Amino acid sequence: MPGTAGKPPATSPCCPLLKVDAQIAIGRRIGAALERSRSMAQHCAHPVVPIALLVFGLVAILLLTIPTEDVREAPGFMYGIVLDAGSSHTALYIYKWPADKQNGTGVVTQHSECHVNGGGISSYAGQQGAAGQSLEACLDQAVKDIPKERHQLTPVYLGATAGMRLLNISSPELSVQILQEVGHKIQSYPFSYQGAAILSGQEEGAYGWVTVNYLLENFIKYGFVGRWFSPGRPTVGALDFGGASTQITFVTQEELEDQRDMMKLRLYGHEYSLYTHSFLCYGQDQVLKRLLAHIVKSQGDSGSVTHPCYPAGHNRTLKLNSIFNSPCTAKYKPSSFDSQASLTIQGSGHYEHCLSNVSEIFSFDGCPFSQCSFDKVFQPNVTGGFMAFSAFYYSHSFLQRATSITASTPSQLEEASKTVCRMTFKEMLLLAPKLKSRLQDYCAISVYVKILMLRGYGFDETSFPRISFQKKAGDASLGWALGYMLSLSSLLPAETVGLRKALTPGAWGTLIFLFVLLLAAVLVFIVFQARGGKKKGGSESTIL
Repeated sequence: MPGTAGKPPATSPCCPLLKVDAQIAIGRRIGAALERSRSMAQHCAHPVVPIALLVFGLVAILLLTIPTEDVREAPGFMYGIVLDAGSSHTALYIYKWPADKQNGTGVVTQHSECHVNGGGISSYAGQQGAAGQSLEACLDQAVKDIPKERHQLTPVYLGATAGMRLLNISSPELSVQILQEVGHKIQSYPFSYQGAAILSGQEEGAYGWVTVNYLLENFIKYGFVGRWFSPGRPTVGALDFGGASTQITFVTQEELEDQRDMMKLRLYGHEYSLYTHSFLCYGQDQVLKRLLAHIVKSQGDSGSVTHPCYPAGHNRTLKLNSIFNSPCTAKYKPSSFDSQASLTIQGSGHYEHCLSNVSEIFSFDGCPFSQCSFDKVFQPNVTGGFMAFSAFYYSHSFLQRATSITASTPSQLEEASKTVCRMTFKEMLLLAPKLKSRLQDYCAISVYVKILMLRGYGFDETSFPRISFQKKAGDASLGWALGYMLSLSSLLPAETVGLRKALTPGAWGTLIFLFVLLLAAVLVFIVFQARGGKKKGGSESTIL
């Protein structure tokens, strides 16, 4: 229609009212939803904060009121180094013990060990600086084995034994020079140098006894309850056989007629009275020299001698000076001889003649006491068990391996000695090829041990089987060094044990129980509030 082109379409008068009502309804529902959300947030969030504060407040009050106790922190370790400068070699032992001590003595264990290449320090007499240089490799190893923070707190002791005792007799100036040289070398390392000294034979024997009984836990033992206690067991005697001397040490109830052979020690709160004696020149190397010197003297210096203890058919040539260069062979030395002259030794493998010659290096006559072992030395009767170590172990081990005889009784020891002495060198070599350089000496040493043990020390069919021949006890080497460190540890001050405050186990249990209880209560409360809010929200939705 031409007259209606610019006019708007016609509308119903009720449409605007319907639109307004719909918008009002939507607004009301949105407002209701917001109100429900706000209401749920108020119900759920507001109680959590005060409850959490209440829980932490209660815990804080309990921590302030519950009594505490002092707890000992685990002690750190102290370290100590002992250099055992023997006649034939030097060994370095590192020991450690807890910084707190048991009855004034450290509970010491062996940490590591290092054996020096070459001979003992006495063998470097006249060689400027050689004795000190020989120790470098083992001292370098000690620097690595001990924690760096403990270096300057670690004491180092060097103890020289019979080899240096002999050098001190023949040349005191050289012995002093060697001790100074090794002292200067040790001081160049970051440890606490405590000195180098020549131990007396009595000290060597007593410290060896301490080592044996400590390792056998006869002094102190760690119990199942986690504490150290005295087991109350009897001690055992110690038999040491070195290169230049031999020692016997044991506890005895008999009166000692010669007080020079008595030594008292205090360890772990107990005192021990010992009989101990060291026989200089009765060590393995010196016995062999003395035996050969005796044979040369008895057969004459003709350039050749027959050795009844050497295997039949075995020959050896050496210089006379190597026999008579020791104070131990001084009484056999010819009034005039060419020290550089050669001597040929021919073995005969004759047990009876060997036994006779070895017996003559002992002296069993003229005892000034009620009884003696030999060389006019008083000795009470041997009692209890014994442990024999060092060269005793090696000689006894060879006898067992070479003869298949246990050598645990005097008669078996004699039988084994006879068997070895009647072997040829080739037969020995087949049995022990690695010991080639010393095979010719085993007959003489086995015979010497038999005489020393049975006739000298007085072991018999009853007491000899109670000797245990050992190289080690546990992980520690047998010898005087560990006993020396144990005795010295009683002189070293213990470190103060660290203390810290701690709650008793009962208090900890109570706090944990209360904390878990309160935490559970809070969680239950929150869950119930959440469920209540959901139910209320659902009913409101239905009404709307």
